[in-house]
Amino acid sequence: MPYLHPICKPLPLVCLLCMLLLCSGVCQAQVQPQDTTRQDTLPQDTIRQTFNERMIQNLKQMSERKTIMGKLLKALLDFERDEEEVYGLDAELIQKEYELHNYKIVRHIDILSLDPFGYSISDTSRAPRNFFEKAGNSLHVKTGRGEVRNKLLFRKMEPLEPLALVESERLLRQTRHILDARIIVNEETTTNDSVDVFVITRDIFSLGGSGSYSPSSGRGRITLRELNFLGQGHQIEGTYKFNLNRPRPWEAAAFYSIENIGRTYISADLAYVDENYYKEKSFYLYRDFYTLNTKYAGAVGISRIDERIILPAAPEDTAARYGNVGYAQQDVWLGRTLKPKTYILGYEPRGRFILGARVINTKYNTIPTENFQDNVLMLGSVGYSIRKYYKDRFIFGFGRTEDIPVGTLFSVTGGYQDGAIWDRHYLGSSLSFARYAPSFGYLYSRVGYGSFLRDDQWEQGVLDVEAMYITRLAEWGNWKLRHYLLGRGTFGINRYPEELLSINNESGVRGFRSDMVRGTRRASFNYEANLYTPLSLVGFRLATFVYADLAWLSFGNQSSPFKEKPYSSFGLGFRLRNEFMSFSTIQVTLSYYPQLPPNTSMRGVRLYESSAPFYDFRNFQFDRPGVADFH
Repeated sequence: MPYLHPICKPLPLVCLLCMLLLCSGVCQAQVQPQDTTRQDTLPQDTIRQTFNERMIQNLKQMSERKTIMGKLLKALLDFERDEEEVYGLDAELIQKEYELHNYKIVRHIDILSLDPFGYSISDTSRAPRNFFEKAGNSLHVKTGRGEVRNKLLFRKMEPLEPLALVESERLLRQTRHILDARIIVNEETTTNDSVDVFVITRDIFSLGGSGSYSPSSGRGRITLRELNFLGQGHQIEGTYKFNLNRPRPWEAAAFYSIENIGRTYISADLAYVDENYYKEKSFYLYRDFYTLNTKYAGAVGISRIDERIILPAAPEDTAARYGNVGYAQQDVWLGRTLKPKTYILGYEPRGRFILGARVINTKYNTIPTENFQDNVLMLGSVGYSIRKYYKDRFIFGFGRTEDIPVGTLFSVTGGYQDGAIWDRHYLGSSLSFARYAPSFGYLYSRVGYGSFLRDDQWEQGVLDVEAMYITRLAEWGNWKLRHYLLGRGTFGINRYPEELLSINNESGVRGFRSDMVRGTRRASFNYEANLYTPLSLVGFRLATFVYADLAWLSFGNQSSPFKEKPYSSFGLGFRLRNEFMSFSTIQVTLSYYPQLPPNTSMRGVRLYESSAPFYDFRNFQFDRPGVADFH
């Protein structure tokens, strides 16, 4: 759940927004200046220039002067650089071209790793041109060629397996410290039995972070991260919160990750969280079904968690009641894919059958009610997955190439829980699919159900439905617009009293916060219109948005959340992001809440900042067997 920081004095942020609007003519990184070569021969009244174009032209002339202001404008602003073309957006066409090289011997692999600033992955002749780009690259540790080579699914002097080129390119792009990647076959040197491959990657500036500060209370947060420590792909992140009005004035968290240890695609995650109401120590080794042809996946991990949960409220309660729960857990799972046989030479079927088994051992040291017990949960699952990826831009990113997962995933999970007090069985199933086309957009849908069976009674059940539609990209020059629609429903069936749903933030209504507004059945609808502008300041692209959120809550197995009056929010805001840096997205939102919960400190109008996205893709990569989520 994103952590939202209330701004007690919104004036500085309002001023920042005004400055961005006033600078709209100044900061157009991808807008070409109007051609002035014919101004001497045309009458002045026939030359139609907008206010922005006139301002750009004047600032460009100022930047060419040999003054301090001219040098500063020339260093900060980019007047002539075009929107970078994305090579190979038609992923299906590229795959068909690559299929011509299946099973050929890879003769040479040339790797070019580019620094984040001033370079282009589609035009390798482009180079940094100003002081800031050169200075930023000098502070950056570039990804080593060995690190790039470890991500490739093909090897020198070995046959080229189907999908190896396409999947390798996608895996490189999904690496957090790499902005984009291209894998190109040298058609000029290709023969009937061998190929030469050229790999180009472009880094992001891996050292970054985020933060917030409230002048009225003195509360703040600082987050620092390094996504590519010493160029080896290790990721380090630390967060510190201070001057909190909780039992303790500070909180801290640290995370360390290593990807693809020894070219095995086994990764390691280490986490330490020390907050007032949540503490965690955990370590996991895991290997995902990272490609279609991955045969084995699995994980082993240990964790110790202590947290505070909300207990059901009594009718006379005017404040939320809490309880503490603490437990240690060991988690092991293993998965195996099976490829359907095909008798068509050179054809690679995308469908896969997946088998999975998982064991979770949980020991409680603190329990708030008698519904918590030590137990061993054993789960088994069988599924069928079809997945592929398309490429597009300006969906969730600000211009980078994005891999769009589509396909179908069906799974059935069964299990047995051996408890210290009672035993029970588990049964669950889920079905999801997604479709995409540049002229249509992206459509995703999912339905899932899971429940435990104890003494012929179903308990802790949940029915979960979700549908998301993202419209096609509408373009007016360098201005781009998308609409996002998301509908979700979570319906609890015989849930325990302490298991309650909220509508806080990404659970329903963004910016909403209340511990008293809880239920066992929830429905929500979210809409957003996102306008990607060509405005840019020092590489930070600007997007503006408007949104509307509605959420309903109810209690009981037979209740309908739509019979209750919905909580809602309407607002607008802007986002700033530099795709070449690892800093979080800067988002400022002005929201209006028509209905407020009783006994709340919320205001009807809020101005707040956030760095967490509200929407995201759902992948069709088979995950570990698990119990249906209720949150």
